[in-house]
Amino acid sequence: MLQNLSLVSLALPYRGVPVAEQMQPMPADDFVGDIAGLDHKDILLLDQQKKAVGWIPYQTIVQSCFEQLKNRTAQSDALLDAVDEAVTITDSKGCLIGWNHNADRLYHYTEKKAFGQPITRYFKREALVLLSVLKDGKKILRKYNQPAPHVHVLINCIPIILNKKIIGAISVEKNINDMVKLNEELFSSTSYIHHLENRLDRQHHLGAFYKIKGRSPALHAAVNLAKKVAETEASVLLIGESGVGKELFAEAIHQSGKRACAPFVAVNCGAIPSELFESELFGYERGAFTGALIQGKKGRIDVAQGGTLFLDEIGEMPMELQVKLLRVLQEKKYYRVGGNQAIPMNVRIIAATNQNLKKLIAEKRFRADLYYRLNVVSIRIPSLRERIEDIPQLVQIYLHTFAVKYQKPIPKIDPDVMVRLLQYDWPGNIRELRNTIERLMILLDGERVTDALLPDLLTGSDDSSSHAKLPPNHLSQKIDREMIQTALTKTFGNKSAAAKLLGISRATLYNRLKKIL
Repeated sequence: MLQNLSLVSLALPYRGVPVAEQMQPMPADDFVGDIAGLDHKDILLLDQQKKAVGWIPYQTIVQSCFEQLKNRTAQSDALLDAVDEAVTITDSKGCLIGWNHNADRLYHYTEKKAFGQPITRYFKREALVLLSVLKDGKKILRKYNQPAPHVHVLINCIPIILNKKIIGAISVEKNINDMVKLNEELFSSTSYIHHLENRLDRQHHLGAFYKIKGRSPALHAAVNLAKKVAETEASVLLIGESGVGKELFAEAIHQSGKRACAPFVAVNCGAIPSELFESELFGYERGAFTGALIQGKKGRIDVAQGGTLFLDEIGEMPMELQVKLLRVLQEKKYYRVGGNQAIPMNVRIIAATNQNLKKLIAEKRFRADLYYRLNVVSIRIPSLRERIEDIPQLVQIYLHTFAVKYQKPIPKIDPDVMVRLLQYDWPGNIRELRNTIERLMILLDGERVTDALLPDLLTGSDDSSSHAKLPPNHLSQKIDREMIQTALTKTFGNKSAAAKLLGISRATLYNRLKKIL
């Protein structure tokens, strides 16, 4: 907001001249912008007790307003030049009264021809969002629009209001032609790219990271670091939200390393009940406990010997197991449950988490020494929100995948649908995007994907009841199959989000899933 000049800053001391009755009284704490009209009168400033505290000659007010007008004009011109988007300003009748260089480049305005002309001279009336804003006074934010052939924009449009009257409107439009063009190019080239990838795959020319799709700098940085660490035997900690592809990274690191021909074994630390975790990880000897298999059982470390053990959701590992895992990592040997013979461990460890392990350490829920043992090299995998430029490519890949799966032609994506996909914050990341595209392909009947097929989350038209949280005070034993399924559906299978929705811990959710499924 621009500064408003105070009347006090312009005032002279009042000593009875001119006569008070011949001046226009105004509160001393008002501003120049508060002056409604002067009728060629000087101004008398009054304090809260109606006592005269100063006066302003009429000529001073006129000169001040003139200077303010020049300043505001210079500021407005500088602001228009500084904005990357196209800016168009109209009066209350919809006539052009201002624009910036970007608007000129996008719509080919020229000062002599356009100024004062109706904006409908340049655009079809039905394509003008600005006219509806002038009519009803309601601002429009981040709306996709195609105001002219081959021009695609994301528009913010608000009314200009003075004294409760609409005196004009201003439209700020972001050019998204490149994004729309990229979407169309991806549509036409996706089949060919997949054909080439299949050929390369058959000829074994693809690297281990080829399944990780995207060209964003954030993703490239993570992939490059993963490629470097893959050549070593160092422990790796993958950090990222649910659904970003941590296991995909772990597999790629394994496949690019020296252990590629050995097993890759994944363990979800949050899915195994704490009572069974030790035997699942280390295995057990025959007769180790009641219910044990007669011949004993190999643990996940046994299975992964010579290869890689991927400990997903490491933050969910029980504290008592953290101690034992730390000892195994330090001594490079382990004991099966019920056994007394040390078994050498020849396994590379890759761990992953979507939690803040340092915070868990501060809360005494995760061991600091285990954290530093696992965190030789940490790789942060960016969320989908941080690499939205990859969304068009991922959309086309999944469209192709599910078109083949459901035996449908690959559809085209309407530009406004792609805009909505780019605007959504994707709490479920790649997994949620993939599920969304599969849903679109299942519902699709024609050859184009329109916003009518989008889920309510993406259109913003969902009602509050469809997203309302489940009652927070439910005890875990009262949560049934239907409630869990509802929570998982709402969160696109994101178990962390589903647990929060149900008001329980993620470990409790896993335990309930094992009991009811």
